[in-house]
Amino acid sequence: MSTSLRQSLGARVLLADGAIGTELQHLGLEPGACAELWNVERPKDVCGVHRAYVAAGARLITTNTFQGNRLALEPHGLESRVREFNLAAVVRAREAAGAAAWVMGSVGPFGGFLEPLGDTPAAEVFSAFAEQCSALVEGGVDAIIVETMTATEEMELAVRAAREAGAPLVFACFAFDQVKGGYATMMGASPRAAAEAARRAGADAIGCNCGSHLTLAAMAEILGQMRSCGDFPRIAQPNAGQPEWDGSEIVYQQGAEEMAGGMPLLIAAGANIVGGCCGTTPEHIRAFARKLQAESLAAKGPPNPVNASRL
Repeated sequence: MSTSLRQSLGARVLLADGAIGTELQHLGLEPGACAELWNVERPKDVCGVHRAYVAAGARLITTNTFQGNRLALEPHGLESRVREFNLAAVVRAREAAGAAAWVMGSVGPFGGFLEPLGDTPAAEVFSAFAEQCSALVEGGVDAIIVETMTATEEMELAVRAAREAGAPLVFACFAFDQVKGGYATMMGASPRAAAEAARRAGADAIGCNCGSHLTLAAMAEILGQMRSCGDFPRIAQPNAGQPEWDGSEIVYQQGAEEMAGGMPLLIAAGANIVGGCCGTTPEHIRAFARKLQAESLAAKGPPNPVNASRL
C-alpha cells in the first residue's frame, strides 16, 4: 500500500481481519493440529482465508503463525521448520493482501510458563521468539503483533525480540478475563499494568484480544483503563462470544450484526485498530466494515486520535 501503516495508524480507524485458526478448522484442520504446517502443505486454503478477509474489507491481515515459534512447534516434532513456516506464511498473506492491505506477523505465547513459576528459562523463550520474528521480518511484514499474552514478562521478551529483529512496528495484545473487582490476565496483570509494561517494552500499539466471558462493552472498559496510561494507539479484537460445544464441534454464537453493533463502543474507548479473534469470520469483518462506514468512523478516526509523530 502506498500510505505507510505508521501514518495511517495515527490518522484513522483501521479494520483488521478475524480468526484464522477457526476458519482453518472449518476447512478441515483438526483441533490441536499444527495450523502453521498448512502454510506449506495447504497454501491455497490459507491464502483463501486471507483473501476472504481482504474482500470483506480488512486492511490488516494477520499471518498464520500464532504458534510459529520453536517451543510451540516442538510437541508436533516440527521445531526445525520455524523459518520455513513463517516465511511461507508471509508469502500467503502478501499474495492475498496485494495492494489492499498491510500484513501483520502473528506471534503468540510459547505455550508454557517462565521460570520461576515454570521450568523454561527466559533466555530460551527469547531465543525462540527472536528466531520467529527474524523470519517474519525477513519475509517482509509491515508489523509484528504479539498477541493473546497473559504474562507481562513473556510479552516483554516477544516485543524485544521483534524490535531487535527490525520489525517496522510492534503491537502488543493481552487476553483478559473478568475477575472480582475488574479485569485481569490469567497471570494477574490488570489492563493498566499490562499497558504500562507494553509501553516500557516499546510497543507501538497496545490492546486486547480473545479473553473469556468478555462482552464488547467489557472490552471497551478494558481499553478505557489502558487509556489512562497515556496517549498511544489501542487495539480491540474480541471473540464472537463464548465458545460452546455443539456435538464434537466448538461453536461461537455471537453473530456478525450483533458484534458490529458494539463497534462504536470500542471506537469511543479509543480503539485505533478493530478486528476479531476466535470465532469471527469474514462475514463478521464485512459487518464491521459496514458499521464503520455507516458511522463514518473509518474516515474520521477515533474521537481522540493519536499523534502519529509519536509512533
